[in-house]
Amino acid sequence: MHVIIIGSGVAGISFAEKYRALTADTDITLITQENDGYYSRPLLSRGFTKDDIEHSIILKTFDKLRDSRITVLSDTRVTSISRENKTLTVCHAEQQQSLNYDKLIIATGSKAFIPPPYRPFSELFFCLNSLSDLKTLRRVRASVNKPHWAIIGGGLIGCEVASDLATAGDNVTLFHVTDRLMERQLVPEDSLLLKQVLEQSGVTVLLNQAISSLSKPQEKVTIITDVAQEFDAVIVACGFQPHTELAAQAGLAIGRGIKVNDQLQTEDESIYALGDVAELPNGKLYAFILPIRNQAFWLANHLAGEASQNWSPPVFTTKAKVHGFEAAHPYQV
Repeated sequence: MHVIIIGSGVAGISFAEKYRALTADTDITLITQENDGYYSRPLLSRGFTKDDIEHSIILKTFDKLRDSRITVLSDTRVTSISRENKTLTVCHAEQQQSLNYDKLIIATGSKAFIPPPYRPFSELFFCLNSLSDLKTLRRVRASVNKPHWAIIGGGLIGCEVASDLATAGDNVTLFHVTDRLMERQLVPEDSLLLKQVLEQSGVTVLLNQAISSLSKPQEKVTIITDVAQEFDAVIVACGFQPHTELAAQAGLAIGRGIKVNDQLQTEDESIYALGDVAELPNGKLYAFILPIRNQAFWLANHLAGEASQNWSPPVFTTKAKVHGFEAAHPYQV
């Protein structure tokens, strides 16, 4: 049997390693557009206070995975899925090839969500969703003496990035569209505490901000709300959007993510989805490390014939990696 996994995040790698441990004879191929290895995405938002982050963030090289008899096709893009023929078309270095699968695991994760009003200005801002993004931002930071950053989005990632940049010594202004920070995860009292902690670290926090446009008449980027303010660089951190494009192209059912049943199986009995991209029957996406890893282990056991019951989410909590902040109440997940 040949199992193909698309994606080298925590979902894809956890499944591949667990399934290899359970099955000695199955051919396992993992396809990824990444080239740096398997790294810790949660550490991306701490990428400015750690000088060696490009190396310390790597959890396992792709060669190490290959040593475990997992075929890794890195720097490789899946361009299409043929459900009828059970084949994938992949592209590497402008060369295309076709691969056959018996079981396909889609673990493509998510991309940064860009609100529609900002999309016309995509050349004027950055996102932080990958190690490649982090390397770009670190180069920008190195090119300017104590840059002034604008962070658009006061959710989990926006607050973490603002905190880390400020702790690293940069000037940071955080724009958020609602009247309190991390309103989806924190009770109002903790949102207020978070604002105070960020301000004490040097972050300027601006709430109820409706940004009408961005421009770059000269060197700096101008953000226009009711006033115009200039910044050396802008980061948009407004949440995530699952990578569902391949599944949609293959005709699979799509909602917020790829729709799966309680066994993480799509409407095609040979195709499963894991992690950020999987939308369960309750309509939820479990975009946190603990439930994603739990999904991956459960599915590996299930396909190996060692788990018959449906997957159910474990009890888990999340936590903002903001320097000096501890919520007084449980997070809402």
